[in-house]
Amino acid sequence: MADWTRDLAGKRTLVTGATRGIGEAIAEAFSRFGAKVAITGRKPESLDPVAARLSGEGGEILPIACHNGRAEDREALFQKIQSEWGGLDVIVNNAATNPIMAPLAETSLEAWEKIQNTNVTGPLNLIQKFVPGMAEQGSGSIVNIASVAGLEPAPGLGAYSVSKAALLMLTKVLARELGGKGIRCNAIAPGLIETKFSEALFQSKFHYDHFIQNVPLGRHGQPEELVEAVCYLASETSSYMTGQVLVIDGGSRV
Repeated sequence: MADWTRDLAGKRTLVTGATRGIGEAIAEAFSRFGAKVAITGRKPESLDPVAARLSGEGGEILPIACHNGRAEDREALFQKIQSEWGGLDVIVNNAATNPIMAPLAETSLEAWEKIQNTNVTGPLNLIQKFVPGMAEQGSGSIVNIASVAGLEPAPGLGAYSVSKAALLMLTKVLARELGGKGIRCNAIAPGLIETKFSEALFQSKFHYDHFIQNVPLGRHGQPEELVEAVCYLASETSSYMTGQVLVIDGGSRV
């Protein structure tokens, strides 16, 4: 892994959904390179051990319990970061949910709203809260963790696919709207990554084979294989890049 210390040291960074998988790997990398990292998770019992481990490596870690689908939790998160750091330089919207695997026509309204609130409304609302501070300082980088399911429908993941497609369009709209303020907004669309979040796909041969059958590299990915791309998008190395989607899927869309 490249040394991103020059680009990321001291950057006030928020990584949502950082108690495991992709979010934890991203938070660990930012901490290693000297960034100040606020991490979120729904439950303190899962958040605190990650915060302790990352702090033990020398990074400044700010753990904040937050359910990304709840407005009151997002407001408390905003107030805490403002109080501690006075704002952010980098937002990594990683927190997401998918409580159901079902065709879209059979998805309950309750499940639909939960998915959209966490995967779309949550990221947008957090961005809205921190944008004024980023605009005032004339800089900021937003990285949204989407999915290849937002580019092409995935079987059994109808509502999730729609939410990630919305997140990709949100990325492009914000890039257009915020570019003049010095704020960049990009996204990453991973393929199948081995995490607890995706374990249902690994347990279903039908779904796993669907994702893997067209992957030229012939395998799924690991969270660590996304980290360099996030560091790149968060840093000034990508200063002339906004509104873009980096697809990291082993080549499945070739």
